[in-house]
Amino acid sequence: MSNPDASHGQPGRFLSVEGIDGAGKSTHIDWMADRCRESGREVVVTREPGGTPLAERLRELLLHEAMGIQTELLLVFAARSEHAAALIRPALARGAIVICDRFTDSTHAYQGEGRGVAPAWIDQLEAAVLKRLRPDRTYLFDLPADIAAQRRAAARAADRFEQEDVAFFERVRAGYARRVAEDRGRFLCLDGRESIDALRSQLAADLRRLGLAG
Repeated sequence: MSNPDASHGQPGRFLSVEGIDGAGKSTHIDWMADRCRESGREVVVTREPGGTPLAERLRELLLHEAMGIQTELLLVFAARSEHAAALIRPALARGAIVICDRFTDSTHAYQGEGRGVAPAWIDQLEAAVLKRLRPDRTYLFDLPADIAAQRRAAARAADRFEQEDVAFFERVRAGYARRVAEDRGRFLCLDGRESIDALRSQLAADLRRLGLAG
């Protein structure tokens, strides 16, 4: 039976987690999955770009190889097409909860606002590749770009995106803000400056509201 509250028409639930690099989103994904598993549901944790063997190979190219903006955008959607067909849609059809580290909002923020790709082009690719597939809930970890840059510098060796300057990430952050303004009901915005415990309290409360955690 399909989920009447889901835009994708499948019985599962689709959650995405977003934010600029350094905002702290990845810290919470496995914790969220554990809370959802306590409800007895199957939980699939995945990421973009990536999630399948082929999409992970495309991820390596995207993160580490120099390329033009058009090539970057098309590779993002090639990976997403494979990911959606091979992993996300089958999991949702089984009734699983899918938690995805980044999805199409990242493309609008990074390639759209960050790189200057026309929104209409992203919309066309999204419609062709995803049809009705979109997250039921998106958790956006927001953080000023300068603070995120400090966190990235202290964390690890940077990939091609993480090496971008603060101005780039300010544009990306603005892109996320625009996405929230266009679809407020789908987003829960979290202040990445708050403590881990405070953020997880907000996440747990929302998962309970959605009926996905006890």
